[in-house]
Formats: sequence, structure tokens, C-alpha cells
Amino acid sequence: MYKYKRISLERFAHYLFDNTHEAQHAAEILAAILHARSARLTEIAAKMHGSMDAAYKRLQRFLQRHDPRTALWRLLPDDAPFVLADVTEIPRPQAYKTSYVGTLKDGHTKGFWVMTFATPYRGRAIPCGLLTFSSATIAQKDGSRNLVHQRAFESLKDLLGERPVVLDREFSYSGLLQFLTAAGVHFVIRLRLGSRPPKFFDDEGSEVKLNIARGQRVVYRNLWYKGEVQVQVIGEWRAGQPEPLWVITDLAPEQSLAYYKQRMKIEESYRDLKSLLGMERVMNKRQEYMEKALALVMLAYAIALMVGEKVRDAMFGNAKRSSKWRRYSGAFILLKDYWSIPTRLYKEASKQALSAFVDLVLPHVLTHV
Repeated sequence: MYKYKRISLERFAHYLFDNTHEAQHAAEILAAILHARSARLTEIAAKMHGSMDAAYKRLQRFLQRHDPRTALWRLLPDDAPFVLADVTEIPRPQAYKTSYVGTLKDGHTKGFWVMTFATPYRGRAIPCGLLTFSSATIAQKDGSRNLVHQRAFESLKDLLGERPVVLDREFSYSGLLQFLTAAGVHFVIRLRLGSRPPKFFDDEGSEVKLNIARGQRVVYRNLWYKGEVQVQVIGEWRAGQPEPLWVITDLAPEQSLAYYKQRMKIEESYRDLKSLLGMERVMNKRQEYMEKALALVMLAYAIALMVGEKVRDAMFGNAKRSSKWRRYSGAFILLKDYWSIPTRLYKEASKQALSAFVDLVLPHVLTHV
């Protein structure tokens, strides 16, 4: 049985993959990812059973025959009120001959982008889907980053249902808003203002200026973004913040603002994935296999996060006034060897986390982007 710190990965993998053989192979890889704390295939294979060559071949065969991206979508709970989405850069400065690697925003660093979909889980977020793209893949098939975004949300439409997707400022452009509205995808997006803020108009066509004072919250209802898309707008300028937060949505603005305030959780999970599990080390010659490897890393992270949160509660108590409870995330506690944790605590935490995990993944969601 494949374990990480006395945690049986097979028990979790059983609910992610469709047969026992597939789940066993997946459990071996998930355990190796947690031991290696890396997304690089050679480093994962080094932590698997048997010789390095045999382990690497098993890992490659798994990526060829199975699709962990499908398993990842099982982590989208049916009762999630919204879905977070965000993009992060993966620099690959030495990948000059990899077809899916392009140039990042700075204009010269080689790399690609990962768009991750997730739902909040305490102070972090549990990934439930992903896609990757770059300036190279955009030039090859999509034509523009806007079309990449549209393709992603079109694929998500049936999974989202009436739930909104929560996005940051880079998604607040009229083309995407028009697409989401036409596709029936609800949205909660932070407004990008900048030096040339977008214009808003009322139903009579008169321009409406967004105004807010420090310490104030204001709501503008039924405005037309650039005269093209009807939106609700809410702004809040909290004490101590250098600028106000403006959110546009097609839903109730007060609830949408509460949703947006949880968006930072996906950024915290990106930090975990990069610093604790070596997400930036992922590499493969084929984009499809690279995405599958990333999905495995995200599955391993989700399990580590859920078990780690139970360990954190047991170690420090779940009272939020506890400084140690606030200082460390569950994933950090589980993956860093800073503490001596009794076996019984690991077993109990794993048992509780497995129960929560089963509630999360059942019934299964089988579609992927």
C-alpha cells in the first residue's frame, strides 16, 4: 500500500479513478509526488518503487493510458456556490525546442501559463480543473488570448450551471463580458481601472461616473459597461487600503463582493504548489502529458491540504485566535518536517480527511476542459 507519512494514498485514489488497477498506479505516483515535492517526472520516478528506469516507464505509461485531468474535475463539489479561476506563469527559460512553450509577459522569458479552476477550502483553494496555453499555442491555433479564455469558459458552462466564475482584473474586458453574457455564464470580476477607466452608462445613455469615499461602500445597479454589457457594480474602500475595490457582476452585487473576497485563496494555493510541490518544475515534450502531470500534482496537493488541515486542528486547535493555527497552513504542516507528529494523530487526521474527501468527490464529475 502506497503511503506518505502513514497516509494511505490508495484510499483517496479509489474515489478518483475508475478501477482498482488504475487507482493503485495513481496512488504510487501521488505518494511519490509528495515524497519528491516536485512536478518533474524524473524526480517523481526516483521516489517510486523499483529501479529508476522501470519506475519512469510506469509513470509514462500511466500518462499515456489515463487522464488525471478527468479525476481532477471530481474535486468540484456539487454544492459549491461559485468557482474561482486564475492564471499563473510557469517560466521555462531553457525550453527552446518545446512547441508549447512561448514567451511570458516580460517579452523575453520562455514559459507558459496555467489557468486553474478551484473552490475555497479554509485559507486555501482545492484545484478542480486546469488548462495551459502560451504565446506559442495561441499563435498556432487560438489566435488570441481572448479566444483561449472563451474556450475555457465555454467548456465550463455545463459544470458551472448557475454558479458564477470569480475572476481578477485581467478578465475585465468587454469581449469576454459579452461572451459570458451570451453563453449564460455568470461572472464576478474585479474591475480594471488604470489610467483610462472604462465608461459606464445608465439606461438613458447618460454616462455614470463611479465615485466612492474612503471607508464607504457603494452600489450601482443596471449600468452598461462601455455601453455594451449590462452589469451590476459594487465598490468598497476599506480603511488602510490604498485604493477602492470595484467588482462587476451580473448577479446580486453584495453577494458577489463576498465571493470575490475569497479569490486570494487560489493565489495562496499557487504559492503552496510552487514552494511546497515544485509546480514550476513540470516539463514534458508534449503539452497533453504536461497537463496530465500537473493534474496529478494538484490531486496530491488537494489530499495533502485536506489531511494537513486536520493535523493542524489537532496540533494547535481550530480556534482562530491561536497564533500558531493562523501561522501555518495544513499543507505546510504536512509537507514540512518541522514537527514530530504522533502516528495516532496522522491516522485520525487521515481518517477524518478521507471522510471529507468522499463527501467532496461523490457524485463524480467526469467532464474536463
